[in-house]
Amino acid sequence: MKIIIGNDHGAVELKKKIINHLTSKGFECVNIGVDTEDSVDYPDIAEKACAEYLKGDYDYGILCCGTGIGISISANKVEGIRCALPQDSYAAEMTKKHNNPNFIAFGGRIEYKDNIEDMLNAFFDNNFEAGRHQNRIDKMMALEKR
Repeated sequence: MKIIIGNDHGAVELKKKIINHLTSKGFECVNIGVDTEDSVDYPDIAEKACAEYLKGDYDYGILCCGTGIGISISANKVEGIRCALPQDSYAAEMTKKHNNPNFIAFGGRIEYKDNIEDMLNAFFDNNFEAGRHQNRIDKMMALEKR
């Protein structure tokens, strides 16, 4: 699986942890984020990662900022992107099964009750259930056209 990953200065260490975990599972991670804590604007990172993803060579994208909130909101402004912000392993599993996001986001300054590796596993080890959920996704994505 090929993943695009972007982060701002608030999630440098988290991004490294995510890349280490996913590459240990055989994923290819393309890092377009920053590797220092020099301030950058998360909307710029989100836009760059989403544009790269939409070129079509990636399975999923991961975005990280201090809380995950700003970068996920920014990503969700890009047509064709559904970015989820799971708060634990259960939410990571359920968003994959029901919302089928093409991006997930995390916060580098958040203390999650579950470790990031377990949350990533919960997301990537599950499949979209389709059925009634596809109808809901179609409605979500139609909102972009209004």
